[in-house]
Amino acid sequence: MHRRTCLLALAGLPLTRIVAATAPATDSAGAETDPAIAFDAVLPGRVLRFPDDEGAHPGFRTEWWYVTGWLKGADDDPLGFQITFFRVRTGIGEDNPSAFAPRQLLLAHAAIADPRLGRLRHDQRAARVGFERAGYATDRTHVWLDDWSFEQSDQHYATRVNAEDFAYDLRLAFTGAPMLNGDHGFSRKAPDPRHASYYYSRPHLQVEGQLTLDGRRHAVSGRAWMDHEWSSAYSPEGADGWDWVGLNLDDGGALMAFRMRRPDGTALWAGATRRFPDGRTRSLAPEQVEWLPLRRWRSPRTGIEYPVEWSLRIGGRRYDLRPLMDDQELDSRRSTNTLYWEGAIHILEAGREIGRGYLEMTGYGDRIQVG
Repeated sequence: MHRRTCLLALAGLPLTRIVAATAPATDSAGAETDPAIAFDAVLPGRVLRFPDDEGAHPGFRTEWWYVTGWLKGADDDPLGFQITFFRVRTGIGEDNPSAFAPRQLLLAHAAIADPRLGRLRHDQRAARVGFERAGYATDRTHVWLDDWSFEQSDQHYATRVNAEDFAYDLRLAFTGAPMLNGDHGFSRKAPDPRHASYYYSRPHLQVEGQLTLDGRRHAVSGRAWMDHEWSSAYSPEGADGWDWVGLNLDDGGALMAFRMRRPDGTALWAGATRRFPDGRTRSLAPEQVEWLPLRRWRSPRTGIEYPVEWSLRIGGRRYDLRPLMDDQELDSRRSTNTLYWEGAIHILEAGREIGRGYLEMTGYGDRIQVG
């Protein structure tokens, strides 16, 4: 279909169908095949610079700012929280001056993991960039969609979410420099280095703010993790999805680990970054990262089975991951057209809890594809 005709056809569609229609066309190796769309490429050797690289990178196909953490209020009962903003360059209408052309989309997911409820409270938003409804900054972190926002100011972030059955207004203070994942921020996702992202994390964010549940507002505090990642060729052919963890360790260290997963459950690729309490970092190779599922849970809503307990072996050490609660499935079919499990976890070593973090598992229902 001619691109202008395609734009007109998509103009009135829900954003889930726009996202589906702009999924990457790939050759057998998974590389972008449309020469008319010049998405920026992720290449090794680029030096990430701060705060500039904390802003948006609209030349790349996909990008996200992803915050997860644990909160507690006056009753000390733990809660998990999550906010993610996605930016998508669609490749549609780039030569069309109309403000209605969906050149860039913003999508957002937010959730509270509430053990008293026994499942996630979650909500989602999606909009074309523009008309002051949705937008982003390129020189620092600032992304917003209606009355949801995530913004950097000096040495902290602030995030605000007003959802159907929860709301929060949180300040997340930095405790150190960004942690560069992979090779100084160049993070491979497959044996073919064309599949890669630029990727850094900010572990151990100190959280203070307000949380509203069931119409009651509470003061909360806690600890969080922020990931910022951007790419134009993320998911390799042959990967159904991925498993990921961001772990804040009680000794002040941190650990990020992931694997891209084949349909048979084996790892196509894996990686990890360890930050030691003294601030040193170490990147680990795929053969040093092993994911072993221990227990599975089946969703009563979708029938999808997720491994909710894991043994994670990193560089000769074993960590056991246990969920705050089993039912942390997030249904984002109204925005990104995906189902996945994303939830708060305890981290144990030799039976002793040594930290807390978040686990994300995608592609256990339908294959997930991200450009």
